[in-house]
Amino acid sequence: MALRVEHELHKRRFGRNLGVGLLLVGFVAIVFGLTVVKVQNTGFVEGYDHVSRPALIPQEGEGN
Repeated sequence: MALRVEHELHKRRFGRNLGVGLLLVGFVAIVFGLTVVKVQNTGFVEGYDHVSRPALIPQEGEGN
C-alpha cells in the first residue's frame, strides 16, 4: 500500500514539474521570438542607420 501511495505522489510531482518546465520553455520561446522580431524591424540598437563604417585597419594602397 505504501508503494502505491508513493507512486501516486511521484506521478503527481512529475506531472507538475513537467507542466512548469513546459511553461518555462514556452515563455523563453516567446521572449526569443519577440526579440528576433524587434531586431529585424529596428536593428540591434534603435536609431542605428546600418551604414558600413570605415575599416580600422588600412587596406593595401591606403594610408601612409
